[in-house]
Amino acid sequence: MPKGYWIPHLDVSDPQGFQAYRDMADAAHERFGSKLLARAGRHELVEGKMRSRNVLREFNSYEEAQAFYRGPEYSKARPLRAPYSACDFLIVEGYDGPQPDHFGMPLPSAVRKGYWIAHLDVIDQAGYGAYSGAIGSPVGKFNGRFLVRGGRYEVMEGHQRARTVVIEFPSYDAALACYRSADYQAAVALRKGKAECDLVVIEGVGEQGH
Repeated sequence: MPKGYWIPHLDVSDPQGFQAYRDMADAAHERFGSKLLARAGRHELVEGKMRSRNVLREFNSYEEAQAFYRGPEYSKARPLRAPYSACDFLIVEGYDGPQPDHFGMPLPSAVRKGYWIAHLDVIDQAGYGAYSGAIGSPVGKFNGRFLVRGGRYEVMEGHQRARTVVIEFPSYDAALACYRSADYQAAVALRKGKAECDLVVIEGVGEQGH
């Protein structure tokens, strides 16, 4: 069964006021058992626009991710952040299809993984298909795997583009190197004029994330 993911993007105006929300929400997640993949680590916005804080959290299924958002514990926590932040909040279904072949040089393991989070509006579906077919090779070369690639989604707060892709890499450095590689930049050229894209590269939380 595909996983489910929370992808909130936030601008926090008052970190001290925001902390009460974070404490309550973290405690609820701890009891529920969702897995925190990324929050407040290094990041680089490589295309488009994105809010300054990016979070990626994994659930056992899309339905579970939706149910927890609407459940009593998170519904109690959510109003605590409203006065102190602006948020675009997406819940999206994970990807369980074929993954790229890992044919590149072995990359060293890192305590913290790296992630691409991309949101796209596709203008030319046929033209975008050429890009979509071309990205598997560079992603595989850098030992990446797709966590989200399209799939069902629901915008819970704010605004978001119509398509989301999330790719996990062995490290933040690997994620950046893949984006900057000649092979991936050749693929980017294929989607110019075919899709509008916001893409951020973010660092994971490490093995302690839950």
